Amino acid sequence: MIKAKFYLHDKTYFGFSMTGHAEYADLGEDILCAAVSALAFNTANAIEALTKDRLVVEKEDNSLKVKVLGQVSDAGNTLFKALRVGLCQIYKDYGEEYIRIFFKEVS
Repeated sequence: MIKAKFYLHDKTYFGFSMTGHAEYADLGEDILCAAVSALAFNTANAIEALTKDRLVVEKEDNSLKVKVLGQVSDAGNTLFKALRVGLCQIYKDYGEEYIRIFFKEVS
């Protein structure tokens, strides 16, 4: 199962982390893992390309963590929300057997 966690401060998104595999199909053929990966990496790439937000990206075998350092721009926040929309649609279509989404308010 993929576990996605969004980090927020005062209702503003400033990062996310993802761990695990959907296990919907064999490795290399798992459309859910591919979809989630595409959404996650596109979000990080779009924030870097389209905003002045400074990102820290940590990637390991089964995990990805993306965090904005300092103030998050409105565009960056919108891109994080777009990721949430995409992941929530995958959750709606395939269910919690494959993906779970969490939100953590950080002070």
